[in-house]
Amino acid sequence: MSGWRDFSARRFLDRLSDEMGIAAVLTPGVLAPGVLAVVDQHGAAVRDILAFGVPAAAVAGVVLLAGYAKGVLDEATAQGWAPPSIVDWANADWTTLRLAAVCHLARRDEPALEA
Repeated sequence: MSGWRDFSARRFLDRLSDEMGIAAVLTPGVLAPGVLAVVDQHGAAVRDILAFGVPAAAVAGVVLLAGYAKGVLDEATAQGWAPPSIVDWANADWTTLRLAAVCHLARRDEPALEA
């Protein structure tokens, strides 16, 4: 059952990454170093948020990342946000940067939680 959740979570994050063009822009040398630094800061914040109060062995990192991304998307959508058709990464909004960070964490196969 756990494998199915991991697969489903990874598929959701891969689709989100593809729809927003995140995978392409996070390739080294594509984005300005300042934008990458902001994405990395968002990634650190996501890891901290997920680590707070969640036992490391309770759920696989990719499942937590997918759940977090879904929550961000749901809240942003409720507030009227829609994914931009073309992202101006130098001026990207908080939601876009946060989702990029989540997808980047999943792509790098880093655990969302530190052991």
